Amino acid sequence: MSQSDIAQSGSDAFLRKLHERPHQPISEWLRAPAHVQYEAFRMSDPPTERPASRAEFQSLLERFNIPEERIELRDNFGYGVKEAENGDRLILIWQAHTEYYNYQFWHVPSSTTSAVTFGPLTFPAAPVSLAPLGTVVCRLDIVLKAGALPSRDEVRGQLPGPVLYGSRIFNEQAVVVTSFTPDNHGRERYWVSVGPLQGDHSRLKDIVDAIVRIETYYHLLLMQKPLFSAAIDQVYKFEQVHLKQREIITGHIGHANSETLQRWLNSLTQDLLKTNRMAGKLHFELSASIPYDKIVHATLASLAEQPTASYRPISDYVLGGITGVAEGYQQLLRRIDTLRGGFEGIIAIIRTRIDLIVESQNLTLLQSVDETTKSQVILQHTVEGLSVIVIAYYLAGLAGYVFKGLYELGWLSNANLASAIFVPIAIGLAFLITTVSKKYLHKKLAREQPAEKIDKPEP
Repeated sequence: MSQSDIAQSGSDAFLRKLHERPHQPISEWLRAPAHVQYEAFRMSDPPTERPASRAEFQSLLERFNIPEERIELRDNFGYGVKEAENGDRLILIWQAHTEYYNYQFWHVPSSTTSAVTFGPLTFPAAPVSLAPLGTVVCRLDIVLKAGALPSRDEVRGQLPGPVLYGSRIFNEQAVVVTSFTPDNHGRERYWVSVGPLQGDHSRLKDIVDAIVRIETYYHLLLMQKPLFSAAIDQVYKFEQVHLKQREIITGHIGHANSETLQRWLNSLTQDLLKTNRMAGKLHFELSASIPYDKIVHATLASLAEQPTASYRPISDYVLGGITGVAEGYQQLLRRIDTLRGGFEGIIAIIRTRIDLIVESQNLTLLQSVDETTKSQVILQHTVEGLSVIVIAYYLAGLAGYVFKGLYELGWLSNANLASAIFVPIAIGLAFLITTVSKKYLHKKLAREQPAEKIDKPEP
């Protein structure tokens, strides 16, 4: 197989995975009435807990002895269908998302006239028990029934809480009623009258998926409110501290010495590190709030919600709880970024001031070195001149002894005159000796330096 064929095969597999519908085959096992329980858990360490949740779901399938031909299990989703001897069905659905994973447990009675009620599932098997990984996001108890919605009093007796919310959805064919109040088992209850299905059982899954999507992302948004409230106070304190620091530094930076500047720099650097640590945590926790808010709004819009008599619209409660929340989170993140930018700006100014002081000190030092170098050059020329004089003096003295000896031998008529004449010659010889010696030393040093570079080992 050529590389182009391999690439084409890999591309086709990716497109199939991208467009596949993970729960599409489930609709053939659904019907009303049905009892659904939903649980969602926010993972604290998604890369580790996501595969662990998959393993938990596998063990759950084994516990119910679900046959292999009724199991579909992939990386991020899976389901299993078990049918009891009396014809009842239990459908277990697991799905892992970026930040959370969830379970749906469907109990579908064999008879369309069977009564389903809120509370624990009544499927004839071992009760569902989980060891959740992470924090509970929400738990829901959903009852789906065919036909029209019963009276308000009957619904009122099934749903806890002071206020009932209800809406017609999906072209007014289905009615959803809830109180958004957890029951004794910690589950919010939903009564769904699905109306005439006309053989389209996939709409049951659409209704449940819309409900759990709204509830999950609604709670994911509101779960961060305690962190948000605590961070608001911290950011306010940092802003006040930074404002005072900036006023002090602005007023004194012109005449501050290096020690004061270094003390300011250390203090601001510590504050910047604290701000960066807080910003990193808040960005991790709150950055997804805008997409979550959009998911809630988009899902509500897809329901085509219409009001129903005697109930407040479901969207009133949902939108009333999350309106402004995501924007508030983003505003806090922008304040932290502004605060961090302020710290970085004042630190840059102080560092620039320190650099100017250091450059000024270096310039003064260079001027001092330049003056010292000039003095050394003058001293060197002076010493060289004295050296010529000393050498000439010794040469003239030695020549005087020679001339006296020649005078005694009779070879020279006047020794003093010869000594006087030799003095300029001695000075010239002394200058020549000094010059030749300097050139010899320079050449020797020039030959030794390249040899040292060659012999020096590389680090």
